[in-house]
Amino acid sequence: MKFSTTSLVAFYLGLAAASPIEPRTTVQGFDISSYQPNVDFKAAYAAGARFVIIKATEGTTTIDSTFSKHYTGATAAGLIRGGYHFAHPSSSSGATQAEYFLAHGGGWSSDGRTLPGMLDIEYNPSGATCYGLSHASMVAWVKDFSNTYHAKTGAYPMIYSTADWWNQCTGNSAEFHTTNPLVLARYGSSPGTIPGGWPFETIWQNADSYKYGGDSDIFNGSLDQLKKIAKG
Repeated sequence: MKFSTTSLVAFYLGLAAASPIEPRTTVQGFDISSYQPNVDFKAAYAAGARFVIIKATEGTTTIDSTFSKHYTGATAAGLIRGGYHFAHPSSSSGATQAEYFLAHGGGWSSDGRTLPGMLDIEYNPSGATCYGLSHASMVAWVKDFSNTYHAKTGAYPMIYSTADWWNQCTGNSAEFHTTNPLVLARYGSSPGTIPGGWPFETIWQNADSYKYGGDSDIFNGSLDQLKKIAKG
């Protein structure tokens, strides 16, 4: 199948209904960028990590200098891997940035080892609240990125954000909860409030440090379920 959170939601909810008292299965992963120039992927795999999300691009002017090196290392270590794009919604359209991401490592293929690309959309490093966009304009920007990515790959990109940013900058839009998997950033003992109508987070970024580099990520499901996302 082409990746759709609708089917994934149904699958997860079916599991929950069948065995509500079973402990939740999770899979350890992490995300990295050029801030972590040297990563021991084999050691991370040996310690239990099974996936890594690697920064590929930012806006339409930055290609992460370590993306190719990281992607090659992760592949050699046997990790499921994928790229992410740090959004700059005020600088160009969602479609333009999706195309840039796709051209520089953000693609997806149904090989069981490649995660759909991730749109990292969050606080503006330059300081302007919500990049100066209204709720409607921000939702339209994300939709433009998402639809462009989907048209090119057959998969919807994952969306990374925080509950606070999503509320503040999209008006807690529920436009994406049946199509795009949520990667929720919240450092603590639980994911906390799930924004945007998503019934659950697909991946929880639970800490800003991981032993082998970058941030710690927890996939909300089994390894087989993670592989199904990578397969599509």
